[in-house]
This record gives sequence, C-alpha cells and structure tokens, in this order.
Amino acid sequence: MPTGRRTRFALPAVWLLTRAGMLYLLIRDGLGVGGVTREVHGLYAHWYAILAQGTFPQDDPLWQYPPGAGPLLLAPGALPGLTYFQAFVALTLAADAVITYALARGDHDPRGAWLWTAGLPLLLHIPLARYDVEVTAFAVLALLTMRRAPRVSGALAAFGALVKVWPALTLLGTPRGRTTRQAWGSALVSAAAMLLVLAVAFRAPFSFLREQGERGVQIESLGGTVLSYARLAGWPGEVRYRYGAMEFVGPHVHLVATVSVALTAAAFGALLWWRVRAHHYSEATPFDAALCAVLMFTVTSRVISPQYLIWLLGLAAVCLTSRRTTQRAVAFLIVAAAGVSALAYPVLYEDVMAGTWLGCAVMTVRNVLLLGGALISFRSLWKATKE
Repeated sequence: MPTGRRTRFALPAVWLLTRAGMLYLLIRDGLGVGGVTREVHGLYAHWYAILAQGTFPQDDPLWQYPPGAGPLLLAPGALPGLTYFQAFVALTLAADAVITYALARGDHDPRGAWLWTAGLPLLLHIPLARYDVEVTAFAVLALLTMRRAPRVSGALAAFGALVKVWPALTLLGTPRGRTTRQAWGSALVSAAAMLLVLAVAFRAPFSFLREQGERGVQIESLGGTVLSYARLAGWPGEVRYRYGAMEFVGPHVHLVATVSVALTAAAFGALLWWRVRAHHYSEATPFDAALCAVLMFTVTSRVISPQYLIWLLGLAAVCLTSRRTTQRAVAFLIVAAAGVSALAYPVLYEDVMAGTWLGCAVMTVRNVLLLGGALISFRSLWKATKE
C-alpha cells in the first residue's frame, strides 16, 4: 500500500480512476436489473418540485426521511446550467472528495483513506444515485473533529441526524466529561435550531414519522433472508413493492418485523450498557463505538438497503485512520459485505426477488458477514474499554 509521499499522488489518481468507472456505470445503468438512477430521476426530482413549494411530501408513503433531508434534496437546484440529475451527481462526488480528503489529511493512518477510496466502488454506481454519501460526510467529519472541536463535532452529528438519523450514533463514544458535555450540548442546540428553521420554512416537517412506522420486512434484511428460505420450503408469502422497497407480505411477516424491532431495542440496550461500563478510552474509541453502533442497528433493522453499506464503509474508514482501532477485522468484513451486496443488487436482484437458491445464498453470505462483523465489533469494543 502506498505510504507517505507516494500516497499524496497515488490516492487522487486511484480516486479519479475509480470514480470515472462509477460514472460510466451510472451513465449506462444497465447492469443486472438496471434502473439504479430512477431514484434520482424520478423520486428525488419529484420531491424537489414539492419541496420547492415550501412543503414536505406529506401524503407520499415513500417520504420516510427526517426534515433535514429537505434542504439536501433542494441543493442540486442551486447549481446553474445543470439538470437536477447532473447537479445531484456533482454534489455527491464533491461530498465523496471531501470525505477522502478528510480521511487522508494530517497524521491519519492512510489505510482509512484507502479503504474508502477503494471500497466505495465495490458498490458499483449505487453511491452516486443516493444521497447517503452526503450523510456519511456529516458522520465522518463529526468523528474526525471530535478531539479538537467537540462543539463542531456535535453540530455536524446533529445536522446529519436530521437528514437520516443514524449520524447521531457518532456521539455514542465521546470521552466522558467536558468533551461529552460540549459535543452533546452542541448537538441538542444545533438540532433544535435547525428544526425551528425547518418548521418555519416548510409545512408538515414531521410527516415522515407516520410512513416510517409502516415499514415491513425488506427482502434484503436478516429477517427477509429467513422468510426467503421459508418461501423455498413452501411458505405462501409474496414479495411486493411497498414504501420504497421490495417487502414480504403474508403470514407471520408481522412477527418477523416485531422480532427485528425487539433485536434493535436489545442492541440499543447493549450499547447503553457498554457506555455505562466503559472505563478506558483511547483516541480510537469514539470511532470504534460509532461503527459498532451503526453496524448493530443495521443488522437488526427490518431494512438493509445496499446504500447502508456506504455508511459502514465511511465509519470503517474512520476507524482505520487510527492505529489504535479495535475494528480492523470488522472493517474488512464490511468491505467484503459491500462487494457481495452489489452482487445482490443490481446484478442478481431478480434472483433475490424470486427467492431462488442463488438469491438466498448471496443474501445469506452478505448478511452473515454483517452479523459476524457486528458480533466481533461489540466484543472488541467491550474488551478494549473494559480492561
């Protein structure tokens, strides 16, 4: 792996080469089931037109995002001379570049920047057609600024959380005392201020809560994999497009969804217990705790969309910027999961939807990698901060 002076030249070259390949795939958009760009062309552009009128898409069951997503989806309209799609991709690439620069600067271990640069293309062109790269940028910057500027870190985490909730977990591992008070206090103040602004500027900012609660069991989730095998064994459930994802409907689906919610609650409890019992913090502990928390919540979720791997790659990259991280093995499991996830969608998505043995096998490998990573992550975090 290039180090030192060579990294300054090799990393930008690899970034440009891989992003050019991602752009090529995006333009063609014919891999597997295709249609990866429909999210931007159709859905985001449609929401942009509604948001531009000063209201959130309150009657749209596909709108399941916190109010901070509104300004982010409006941002492409501020770039002159470009279509909405072109501007969206340009802003996504800009956020990607910011993440890469932040990971590579200073005395950071270069492995973090390399993981992000080489790992993101494993998801093919999906990252360029979702706004999760921008959300990940908030989380990455929040973690990397925590030591020197905890108030800035808290504000960044709050802004990210108001776009897609999970960046709030970047504050889980803040060192106790002054850093925690400053970061968490800044997060609360920043979130309240932004919510106030959004409530004044837009109508129906909290309409997403109703639609989010109606989510079922997505076929790519851990519970969805269980139901896929059940269907092979004769279970009469079906796959339908609901709430922006392919979900199972049929007998016992509600039970699987309830178990998923219970597991998420258990994960939250385990993380709180870790926070109470943790005594030994290193410079890497906030990074490791953030990755562990997001990974645990991802694995237990009713939905594990391919773009969720963008979050995990970003957090894994932050962990690898520190030589004291406990998450090296987890980071490489996530990289492997990203590669398999792209195989599942869009390459073999027809098999995944049909629940063939091949589709089930691919989803099993991806989800076992994530589940194994979550277990190893929590064990490593607990051991490092307890002893």
